[in-house]
Amino acid sequence: LGLHTISSVLILGMLSLRFAECKTTKVSLQYQAINCRKHSALLTDFGAVGDGNTSNTKAFKVAIHSLSKYAAHGGAQLIVPPGKWLTGSFNLTSSHFTLFLEKDAVILASQDESEWPQVSPLPSYGRGRDAYGGRFSSLIFGTNLTDVVITGNNGTIDGQGATWWKKYRSGGFLNVTRPYTIELMHSNQIQISNLTLINSPAWFVHPVYSSDILIQKLTILAPIDSPNTDGINPDSCTNTRIEDCFIVSGDNCIAVKSGWDQYGIRYGMPTKHLIIRRLTCISPDSATIALGSEMSGGIQDVRAEDITAINTQSGVRIKTAIGRGAFVKDIYARRLTFKTMKFVFWMSGAYGQHSDGGFDPNAIPQIQGINYKDVVAENVTISARLDGIANDPFTGICISNATFTLTAKPDELQWNCTNIQGVTSNVTPKPCSLLPEQKGVDCHFPEDKLPIDDVQLKTCYATIA
Repeated sequence: LGLHTISSVLILGMLSLRFAECKTTKVSLQYQAINCRKHSALLTDFGAVGDGNTSNTKAFKVAIHSLSKYAAHGGAQLIVPPGKWLTGSFNLTSSHFTLFLEKDAVILASQDESEWPQVSPLPSYGRGRDAYGGRFSSLIFGTNLTDVVITGNNGTIDGQGATWWKKYRSGGFLNVTRPYTIELMHSNQIQISNLTLINSPAWFVHPVYSSDILIQKLTILAPIDSPNTDGINPDSCTNTRIEDCFIVSGDNCIAVKSGWDQYGIRYGMPTKHLIIRRLTCISPDSATIALGSEMSGGIQDVRAEDITAINTQSGVRIKTAIGRGAFVKDIYARRLTFKTMKFVFWMSGAYGQHSDGGFDPNAIPQIQGINYKDVVAENVTISARLDGIANDPFTGICISNATFTLTAKPDELQWNCTNIQGVTSNVTPKPCSLLPEQKGVDCHFPEDKLPIDDVQLKTCYATIA
């Protein structure tokens, strides 16, 4: 009997040890962020099921609400583990918060429109971008937040946009604008990084009315014929840094905006102090970097460098029109490498999409101080199409040290220029007469540092039993 008792105790002890080992298995993460968090939780702690079929909209909302209590006590991070997590739109309601997607974690956007609440049009647009009414809330949305991080170990957010694109093309949305993937409004200290974003219903990343924004190491992928799948759209934002991103899009890879016609003029919030670095873009039907066309709050001090575009319609494009008002000025781009381009440079003063018929025909945009240098482009159809506005020329255009080699069947007119003023230096093919050669000119690029360049990332950890 004694031996039996001793054996039972040993067996129970071994089982207890196994149980303890199981309970102490930990998820350990290390990543870079603008700020670290004291508290952590897994999405599964709130009843989420990662089978790709079960809706987790409620789980995301409960998790974020539960963790919001830590905002003033070291902040919190919600970790999305490996799996396929189907969800409708959800709000980040807490400052000092991190949403972290582990490797092999996939957030799947629901295709059930009832899981996408509608919100009002942006005041600087006066209507939805697709239609005159409101708009669907973005998949991940937040407003009036400070210190928010959306990052991961290259986890994926899949907008499952195909059904949205099909319905949009057929006119099925009537009075509502399609959702974006990530939209943060009226917020500051934002980081969006180290993620793969695919198949957004419309724009992918849309910070608006916000400041101090860091967007890094995003892979953004959509079919090249998908409608309005812009990659990154800083909109009425200040102090933004976009770097090390790879974008394949059906629209502009990066589109810089600040409101539309009279609504943007009235709101009066420019996008300024924007850095774009080490971007690679593929977009056969649109621009690598577009400035506008919604620029009625103004765009100023954009610095783009080390930009690569492959099989893309245009390199840097300025889009505006009578009625936009405001300005696009102090634009700088250098070290641009383009391969297979329809236009290297394109400026249009007659981009005539208007929010409604109430725009002011006397609101004439001011385009000045546009600087491009150190450009190499191969397989080019048209070197430049630069069309200003009659009696309101685009001024201060400077292009230096730029060499374009042409496609086998280039357009006969390589430089199509109207209503512009500026200079060039060491540019081939020879530019139009409105951009005369001035030997020795080196177009300006600022060497001072913007405040967003001083933001340094910290090494953060999460360990969850």
